[in-house]
Amino acid sequence: MSQTFGIESSGEQRHTPHRQPARYLVLIEAAGSMVARLFLATREPAGEFDAGVEEVTTMTRGLVPAAGALGAEWAHALEGHSAAERGAAQVYTLDI
Repeated sequence: MSQTFGIESSGEQRHTPHRQPARYLVLIEAAGSMVARLFLATREPAGEFDAGVEEVTTMTRGLVPAAGALGAEWAHALEGHSAAERGAAQVYTLDI
């Protein structure tokens, strides 16, 4: 009798490159609430979630944010946000 209990094995795994780690965490206002947006080193979006979760505190512990994301490097990444929202944003550079 087989030890798989009728469940097929998953087979061969695909070996694809891993996604790059997030390099920046931007805390920015969006539609009246604060959101946390993760970006790769290339400023490509990597995720977005509520800025009030405890993981934000854990990720930013010991880091000092840069005030504002008005630089040209953020223009495309944060194009849905107003200049005022971008100016008030906090940009954390995460340790990799």
